[in-house]
Amino acid sequence: MEMLIDFPGGARVDAHFNGFTVCTDQGPQGGGEASAPTPFDLFLASLGTCAGIYVLGFCRQRGLPTEGIQLRERVVRNPETRKLEAVEIDIEVPPTFPEKYHEALVRAAAQCAVKKQLEAPPVIQVATKVRG
Repeated sequence: MEMLIDFPGGARVDAHFNGFTVCTDQGPQGGGEASAPTPFDLFLASLGTCAGIYVLGFCRQRGLPTEGIQLRERVVRNPETRKLEAVEIDIEVPPTFPEKYHEALVRAAAQCAVKKQLEAPPVIQVATKVRG
């Protein structure tokens, strides 16, 4: 897979891949207009939505309703460095959701591919190349 990253103006940076465009921007404090999520916010959203895909799949496989289920994600930062210390994801289920599946939902969400990549991070290589 290859992505093309470009700069459409202001503090916006977009990624193009597989026929999609993912737009990002910075807030006013970063010189942007807050017209789209920041790249870091998209990173955090990828964790929650990935966990959600696994919860959805678990429910679908068992014919369980997903109405009323939502995931709530919270970020814990180091107060001094502001670096990410933890990401907490709660799977909120309605009172009618069978209790016998609560722990299984957690195990399903823990299979998230994004989470697994963070547990064994890849090497990220950055280089300059002259186009032409």
